[in-house]
Amino acid sequence: MTQRPWLNEYPSEIPQSLDYGSKPLQNYLKDTALSMPDRIAIRFMGKSLDYQELYLSSLKLANYLRELGIAKGDRVAIMLPNCPQNVIAFYGILMAGGIVVQTNPLYTERELAYQLKDSGAKAIVTMDILFPRVKKVQNETDVEHIFVTAIKDYLPFPKNLIYPFIQKKQYGIVVKVEHEQNHHLLTHVMENGKTADIETDVDIDIDGDLALLQYTGGTTGFPKGVMLTHKNLIANTVMSSAWMYKCKKGEETVLAILPLFHVYGLTAVMLLSVMDGQTMVLLPKFDATTTLKTIEKERPTLFPGAPTIYIGLLNHPDIKNYDMSSIDTCISGSAPLPVEVQTKFEEVTGGKLVEGYGLTEASPVTHANFLWDKERVKGSIGVPWPDTNAAILSVETGEPLPPNEIGEIAVKGPQVMKGYWNRPEETEQVFKDGWLLTGDMGYMDENGYFYVVDRKKDMIIAGGFNIYPREIEEVLYEHEAIQEAVVAGVPDPYRGETVKAYVVLKEGKFATEQELDQFARKALAAYKVPRIYEFRSELPKTAVGKILRRVLVDEDKRKLEEERKNA
Repeated sequence: MTQRPWLNEYPSEIPQSLDYGSKPLQNYLKDTALSMPDRIAIRFMGKSLDYQELYLSSLKLANYLRELGIAKGDRVAIMLPNCPQNVIAFYGILMAGGIVVQTNPLYTERELAYQLKDSGAKAIVTMDILFPRVKKVQNETDVEHIFVTAIKDYLPFPKNLIYPFIQKKQYGIVVKVEHEQNHHLLTHVMENGKTADIETDVDIDIDGDLALLQYTGGTTGFPKGVMLTHKNLIANTVMSSAWMYKCKKGEETVLAILPLFHVYGLTAVMLLSVMDGQTMVLLPKFDATTTLKTIEKERPTLFPGAPTIYIGLLNHPDIKNYDMSSIDTCISGSAPLPVEVQTKFEEVTGGKLVEGYGLTEASPVTHANFLWDKERVKGSIGVPWPDTNAAILSVETGEPLPPNEIGEIAVKGPQVMKGYWNRPEETEQVFKDGWLLTGDMGYMDENGYFYVVDRKKDMIIAGGFNIYPREIEEVLYEHEAIQEAVVAGVPDPYRGETVKAYVVLKEGKFATEQELDQFARKALAAYKVPRIYEFRSELPKTAVGKILRRVLVDEDKRKLEEERKNA
């Protein structure tokens, strides 16, 4: 019998069990559009879109997709930054019966080709400047249709005229795509698309049918498609709403810096905003100055984020010149939240900032600290959310451990994934008697609060991004001068961790740090590229020749501690 002492800690306002209904995810946009059509759904660089406009735009795309032959269960990729088109595409794909494949706009051709091939995506919605990258890999994939949009398409006058010149200055190119054959301009779809309601044509079983393939990875191979059903995402969104019980539906404004192509941003920002009728203030990327100006102008009340974002703002030299007092509620995820950052951010804003915990396989949130009516427990990831069970399992026996003993964190709940796309064996490995094994080591105290002490996996979390060492190592091994390479995350005061590569060169060969950096950037997104290279004559290994990554990480930690002592 699993102990559930955290239930005694719940404020009375948070139900221990919730109702998730039977309607599919896209219907929540329709409901909000009908109940509050004039409510602003999106604000983007001076442009506003209300819920009725958002709903009708999504319907236009859905009908267009159906006319092209996109049917229930077909995968359609989205490769966009935070912009109105991202939200329109997500709901339009679902309305057509499709499954969304979220794709990072930073992906290189190699990474993009892998994900499109693995998912079997038949179409992709992307940005004009990313179009050449998509075209280069299209023949390697099943992609038949490419939808192209541009930032300027959703900018007000005169920004829409000026932006192409800014874009050319930033990226050195201006890409022009014609609406012809299998290339589709989203502006054409919006001008000519039909708004017929097609929901009755698509019969969705929210428990079994997928809404999203969200790619994540591991140390044992390339990224895997996490199969998230409509029910998974609805459940986590309803849980989020219940947890933030003092927030008023239809009245809050959400600062949307977290990327919508990441499951945390998708659920905590987009899905929650649409379900509760909140206004999303979309920012395509994080820039401290732009963010501070946006906060002062737009007056957001909700600010989901990651530690690097909060740290970046707190370290801004002019932060005192900006009014951040509108911010009321923040839940931090993606990486551990330092207590000093939490305290200082609350002092600056006057709002509440608490740490949560989750993983892609759980849509993503499973735990969080209470925002109100309970004292915060420092260093804890909080307690499980409604309808979510959690346990600490022995790594040796798999049995639940008593309080304060360290084991692997395991979870059960309606937000837990269906499995990995086309990977039944790997799916079986992460489930044990119905428990999802998180790969994180931790413990639970007597009151049911959970703590993470280390990661069982070798995954690196840098700046809120999940980075998988083996993928980087395989790229480095392609360099002709490298004999051995191992990649690990080492402590970084700003990013949480940073990527470091330990390299042994072949005898008679030579390579510089700069050369390896340039080599890696050709095959990897910028956030995955090692920031530090250490050249060694040999690497520590086990008796059977396995490189001991943890030994290298521990050496760096000891060096850092010595430097701090001597500082």
